[in-house]
Amino acid sequence: MIDKETAPPSKENACGMARELLEKEYQIPRTLLDTMAAAESGLEQMFARAEAVAAHNQLRLLRIFQRRGATDFHLQGSTGYGYGDKGRALLEEIFAEFFGGEAALARGQIISGTHALSLGLYGNLRPGDELISAAGRPYDTLLKIIGRRGEADTLLDQGIGYREIPLAGDGHIDLPRLLAAVGPHTRMALLQRSKGYDWRPAVSLAELAVVIAALRQKKPDLICLVDNCYCEMVEPLEPGHVGADLTIGSLIKNPGGTLAPSGGYLVGRAAYVAAAARRLTAPGLGSDMGASLGFNRLAYQGLFQAPQTVCQSVKGGVLAAAFFRRLGYDTLPDAGDERPDTVQAIKLGEAKKLIAFCQAVQKACPLDAAFAPEPDLLPGYDYPVIMAGGGFVQGASSELSADGPMRPPYIAYFQGGISLAQTRLALLLAAMAL
Repeated sequence: MIDKETAPPSKENACGMARELLEKEYQIPRTLLDTMAAAESGLEQMFARAEAVAAHNQLRLLRIFQRRGATDFHLQGSTGYGYGDKGRALLEEIFAEFFGGEAALARGQIISGTHALSLGLYGNLRPGDELISAAGRPYDTLLKIIGRRGEADTLLDQGIGYREIPLAGDGHIDLPRLLAAVGPHTRMALLQRSKGYDWRPAVSLAELAVVIAALRQKKPDLICLVDNCYCEMVEPLEPGHVGADLTIGSLIKNPGGTLAPSGGYLVGRAAYVAAAARRLTAPGLGSDMGASLGFNRLAYQGLFQAPQTVCQSVKGGVLAAAFFRRLGYDTLPDAGDERPDTVQAIKLGEAKKLIAFCQAVQKACPLDAAFAPEPDLLPGYDYPVIMAGGGFVQGASSELSADGPMRPPYIAYFQGGISLAQTRLALLLAAMAL
């Protein structure tokens, strides 16, 4: 017989132990713990939906690994010029198939999502072409590439036209206005799916499919470039499956699975990916060169576990919405809403609350928990931004993080997190700080 004193705790007892630890070690008031429990009690359906999507994506990814013949050999890296790097080549084949494209560029030399987008834009636009931002104002760092912030060597400097199509009143893409704007010189439509630092819903795959089909009918040779950051693996398919010509994102966000130490990806039509590769390296070199060093193993493993880490992030966002809605704050999306990305926006209303929120999230991190982030001017931004995140990859939004611009209405953007227990703690600490 099992001695009752040495038997492992039951599930109910384990939950009680976790609550006791939160009370004793983190000084969380019982009233907040009760509010958290009440918020979480009605989320079973949303959690189950996230788990179903993760299961589908996991099996789809597993089958691609198997069908492509991935082996331990492919995890090894190259040095120097990177000639004949079979691991790098197979990784890009896997990315291409999973994201629904003919070819891919998935490299550690791409330093960010903004860099990856820059490659796609500069590689495929020429003087006299026009770029249209179909989903309103793009993310702040991209505005500097376009030339709306007075930077040098921008698209506007090179004679490329640019227009923004404001979103409709409901925050979705204004399709009639977008189609009316497409003219003979319009070469590319930029479709940013995630909300950036705006208060708007993310663009779902269903909405994206309708928009791309309409654009393709209006101008068949138009390049539809999708900024997919924060949206990878949140839904069962990816933009390439609904007609996107280029799908672009960062590997220290969703598809890196918290393991990729750097990098970005571009997936799409072979000619457009090749044009971006020439911008990354040089004409005549393209995607045939670039040492992978120790990148391959982490990129393969991170990609494979990404469906599960994304699932945890989605669950964390759902919980954040339910919990902070109970505390009286506006949230976007709400807990039961469609959720095309991993970003949860919480409208705090005051600068001091945004700072307190981010500093509390920092306290829930495994690294640098004793640090207190402060607003500052960062590369790519024209105003102070506060960013919290003490993960194992600097700036990795796939790990638990929170940030926001220091401007009204002082919105906290909460994302990432591969452990619901850690996310729960961060939300509790933030509620205490407020």
